[in-house]
Amino acid sequence: MADRNRPGVRVRRVYEPPEPDDGTRVLVDRIWPRGLAKDDARLDGWAKAAAPSTELRRWYGHQHERYAEFARRYRAELADPERAEAVERLRERAAEGPLTLLTATRDLDHSHAPLLADAVRGHR
Repeated sequence: MADRNRPGVRVRRVYEPPEPDDGTRVLVDRIWPRGLAKDDARLDGWAKAAAPSTELRRWYGHQHERYAEFARRYRAELADPERAEAVERLRERAAEGPLTLLTATRDLDHSHAPLLADAVRGHR
């Protein structure tokens, strides 16, 4: 995804060391990343409500052939009141300065994080 690191809202792996231009660092996974100590994460927040539902995450299982349908379903989930509120809070943080959305997912381009970044930027 070409604009994954566009200024304003970035997407990175939570296991990567923080960078000076990360700005506000928010974990956007529903479950805590395996093997990562809370002190080592250096987070400013955890937006669990912005993550895909457990059911959707399990259905997808990071099977690339399901990504288009996963993206469609996740965008629909983002319209749910709880998730829409979480996206709005992320927008508010992004308006204050750089925002980095963090995920444990290995394959960022086929994860929910770039889709969420687009939603925070106001794209569908």
